[in-house]
Amino acid sequence: MDASDLLTEAYGRLPDLVAAAVEGLSPEQLRQAPGAGSNPVGWLVWHLTRIQDNHLSDLHGDEQVWLGGDRASRFGLSADPDDTGFGHGPAQIAAVRPENGQVLIDYHRAVVDRTLAYLRGLSAADLDRVVDETWDPPVTLGVRLVSVLDDDLQHVGQAAYVRGLILRG
Repeated sequence: MDASDLLTEAYGRLPDLVAAAVEGLSPEQLRQAPGAGSNPVGWLVWHLTRIQDNHLSDLHGDEQVWLGGDRASRFGLSADPDDTGFGHGPAQIAAVRPENGQVLIDYHRAVVDRTLAYLRGLSAADLDRVVDETWDPPVTLGVRLVSVLDDDLQHVGQAAYVRGLILRG
């Protein structure tokens, strides 16, 4: 298996994990934080998808999926390409109001489909290309892709855990 196939396999597992975290939850449950200072399922899944959409769109030079159609309004938000949830405080977290679990699943699926198409076209040499020189050492494409995947997996795991707390609540 080459690196592109490995990344494709890893990113390709995310949609099932996202669906498992949100399916069957009401809009209120998607917005329910399990405690003060914690994040609700809807925000966690929105955030992990926004990070992937933002970072991967930057890498392949296409407009973010978030900016197309009425997607942002279905979350109660504006289509701000820089709003990924990074640094959100309680009021901003509460403002992320997905209509239902399906809008989260659909947005995530659209982002993953674009990501997988991009990954399938990569060579091993592409992964060594520097994509961000503001870090020391500079960040390569391979490191960025692993970083996004790591963030996604952590947040989808958190969302699954919060789901369990809500359903047992």
